[in-house]
Amino acid sequence: MPGLSLRERLRTESGAALLLLGVTVLALVWANSPLSAAYTHLWETPVSIDVGDLRFDMDLHHWVNDGLMVLFFFVVGLEVRQELAIGSLRQRSQRLIPVVAGTLGVVVPALVFLAVAGGDAPHGWGVVVGTDTAFLLGILALVGPAMSSQLRVFLLTLSVVDDFLAVGIIGVVYSEDVRVGPLLVAAACLGVLWLLGRMREWRSAPYVVVVVVLWGATVQAGVHPSIAGMLAGLLVPAAATQRSDVLHAKSLFRAYWQSPDASVARNVQAGLARSISVNHRLHEVLRGPVSLVVVPVFALANAGIDLRGGALGDALGSVITWGVVAGLVVGKVVGISLGTWAALRARLGALPDGVGPGSVVGGAALSGIGFTVSLLVVDLAFDDTAAAQAATVGVLIAMAVASLLGWAIFTVARVRYGETSADLPTTLTPAVDPERDHVKGEPDAAHTVVEYLDFQCPFCARATGMGAELHEHFGDRVRYVVRHLPLDDVHPEAHLAAVAAEAAHRQGRFWEMHDQLFSHQSRLEPDDLREHAAEIGLDLERFDADLADVALHERVADDAASAAASGARGTPTFFLDGVRHRGPHDARTLIAALEARERVEEADPARRRRS
Repeated sequence: MPGLSLRERLRTESGAALLLLGVTVLALVWANSPLSAAYTHLWETPVSIDVGDLRFDMDLHHWVNDGLMVLFFFVVGLEVRQELAIGSLRQRSQRLIPVVAGTLGVVVPALVFLAVAGGDAPHGWGVVVGTDTAFLLGILALVGPAMSSQLRVFLLTLSVVDDFLAVGIIGVVYSEDVRVGPLLVAAACLGVLWLLGRMREWRSAPYVVVVVVLWGATVQAGVHPSIAGMLAGLLVPAAATQRSDVLHAKSLFRAYWQSPDASVARNVQAGLARSISVNHRLHEVLRGPVSLVVVPVFALANAGIDLRGGALGDALGSVITWGVVAGLVVGKVVGISLGTWAALRARLGALPDGVGPGSVVGGAALSGIGFTVSLLVVDLAFDDTAAAQAATVGVLIAMAVASLLGWAIFTVARVRYGETSADLPTTLTPAVDPERDHVKGEPDAAHTVVEYLDFQCPFCARATGMGAELHEHFGDRVRYVVRHLPLDDVHPEAHLAAVAAEAAHRQGRFWEMHDQLFSHQSRLEPDDLREHAAEIGLDLERFDADLADVALHERVADDAASAAASGARGTPTFFLDGVRHRGPHDARTLIAALEARERVEEADPARRRRS
């Protein structure tokens, strides 16, 4: 990751995993050093807070596990809600395979643990059911295929199911001495969160206040607060950003530009906040602190076990240790692989494009990294110090073995089965053909920007002024090309609008129709298309005939096929000099990406000739 600052490196998935690994090693070294007493005393420090007649009296270790970690599970809940609302769990065909695989990835490890260590520690099966999502994705970035975004989506969806089940198990199985009064208060808080979502409350403060009360009530009730964090996150609404909200925020900012007043600035802040769902805003605020502070502090508090005086030998000789290792390593690989295979055989769905069976098994192996959830359950499941130490050693061994096993499987899949990638294609296929494609700009321009668009898509380039801004910056050094990708499942009028643009092209008016359609996105019915054709001066009789021409419908379908072959799955998708662009697609980002390519080509003149 050359050129990145330390902060930026830590915010990557691999950087966060390395940070967590470093903190884990630090905890082990500290706990086995001459300063081990200071480690123990630190986490035994009592901390109490009195709120009226309520008293929260816990040592520092429990404040971390029962307090800070609620933020971790709250973020997990936010992510689950996002996936359910607008992500990979939204469509049945996308969610059934990871749901089945994730469920068996919880059940099989528990059964394996009980088979190995059930006689000695039947209550410890919960240690092996969870997967540490952050560690999983971080290690995937280090040992997985160089390009693995599709596999990442599959594993993230699977871990969402895993986390949901694991937190439910923690909240139900490992809660004792439940008090009814505080539990009713907690239930009321969940009801208030649901009502806030139904009322479309966009401010985050009411949600935060209710979540804090919910946490306090859950602690007082004797239920582990992890389940409160997860349920609270699930009840915070997530939604895709609407173009109308973005335009409203833009108008507010224009007012601030004209009159930079404090009250106007406050309106701008409120307008920006309303344009993004409260779920996404809370997730963005908490994601960094949770991954860079909360989880490392948790690791520091829980991974430090004293292995001196024969404790390590005792742990290695304990059936609990090897029950945890077998459950996490063997159970996860078998459960997830078997669940995926069974779901595929039952035709419940398909694997993401670009993901092969070797990548699935490699990802299943990495799912044996339990760490965060596993260590939390160790603290809840074992009162005996020796048993807790054995289970913790098992979790750490499993983390190392699962990582090495995942690396080995990915290597075999790459070398023996040719699975060099677990991602969508990134190369534009076919290349731009000026005789066929719609090109705006000089044929010998230094850069080519291709956009796959949908005339009903509110964020495609014409709606944001993308092409104009690129041309304003680069001039004749850039040419702009559009191809059709009508998203029929969400934009039912987009396909015929694309055909109308092609019909206009036959009369030499493609770009005029392109602009007309984007200027009237709410009017794309057949009669509307005819009005647009008349407005730009087309021969309507010929336009009507072309609109029904099968060849033009096939032309649009060919563009959609080229999108699939190139890895474009939504709109807008941009290709910069033949390579699919990832990340934000605002004009400033695309300009920066093209300028970065120019700097690379200046340093390596042969690069342009090779490309």
